[in-house]
Amino acid sequence: MRYSVMSRFRGTLLGAFLGESLISDRETKSENCLHFGKMAVVGTESLITLGRLDVNDWIARQQPESPHLDATDIISIKVVLATLPVALFFHDNTIKLRQNLLRVLQIWEDDPVIRDATLAVGYAIAQSLNEKLDPQTFIPQTIAFLGETPTSVPQQLLKVHTLLEQGAGLERAQAELSREEKLSNTIAIAFYCFLSTLEDFRLAVLRATHNSGSTMQDTTRLKLQATGAITGALSGAYNSTAGIPVNWRVLLSQANLTAWGLANFSQMLKLADALLAVWSGMYNFALNPSELREGGCATFLEVTPLCVYAAPRIIRSR
Repeated sequence: MRYSVMSRFRGTLLGAFLGESLISDRETKSENCLHFGKMAVVGTESLITLGRLDVNDWIARQQPESPHLDATDIISIKVVLATLPVALFFHDNTIKLRQNLLRVLQIWEDDPVIRDATLAVGYAIAQSLNEKLDPQTFIPQTIAFLGETPTSVPQQLLKVHTLLEQGAGLERAQAELSREEKLSNTIAIAFYCFLSTLEDFRLAVLRATHNSGSTMQDTTRLKLQATGAITGALSGAYNSTAGIPVNWRVLLSQANLTAWGLANFSQMLKLADALLAVWSGMYNFALNPSELREGGCATFLEVTPLCVYAAPRIIRSR
C-alpha cells in the first residue's frame, strides 16, 4: 500500500478540519461558522460504540447538536460532511457503502441533491482508501455510482471532467461551474480542486478557499469553508497525513477544537484510530465500556497506538 489505512482515516478528518478552519483563521471570526465537526464526531462515536450503523442511535446523538435542521445550503453541506465517518467505515464494500450512506441520510431531509452530493463524496473517499482512484475514469465511475437521478450533480461532474481534460484554470472552472444551484456547485468546485492537484494537499485546499475579492461577506466565507472542508477531506483521504504540510499540522495541534466537541488535537487522532480499530475487528469497545470516558461536549475513546491492520473480511465480523 502507498499509505496506511490509519494515515488515510486521519487524513480525511484532519483534512476536513483544515479546509474548514483555513478561512476562519484567514478572516475575522464570524458567528456564522460551518462547524460540521460535532455532527461528524457524534456519528463517529456511534460507529465506534456499536461497531455498526444504527440510525436510531445517530438520531439520539445528533438531536442535541442539531435540533433544527432545515434545507439551507449550509445545513446541506453539514449533512454531507457529517457522513464522512460512514464513508470511512464502509469504504471497502461499495454496496454497503451506498446502502449505509442512504440509510444515514434518513436522519435529515430527503433531498436528492444532498443524496447525490453525499454519495459522490463518499465514493471518492472509498476509492482513495482502496487505492483505486484513477483520475481518467473516476468521474464516469462516480456518475455510475450515483445511478439515475433528476439532479444536476452528474452534469456538473461531467463539466469537471471536461475542464480537467482541457487543462482549464481555476477562474474558468469557477465561472463555468457556478451557474447551477449552490450545493452542486460547491461539490463540483471541490472535485475540480482535488482532481486538478491530486498529489498536492496544500495547493488543493488553497485553491478551494481562494477568494479574489478584497472583502468577504459571511455567505462567501461559509461557501469557501464548505468547499475547503470537502476538498480537504477528499485530498486528505488520497494523500493521507503524509501529504499534509508539517507546519499546518503544527498549527492544527494548537487549534481550539471546542467547535467539534473535542478539547485538543490528540483527541481527533484518537477518534480516527478508534474508528479504524473497530472497523478492522481489532477491538470491540462495546465489550469494554470502561475504555469510554467523558471529555468536553462529546465522548471520545482512549486507545493505544495501532501497529497492525486486519485484512478486509478476515478478522472483522461485519
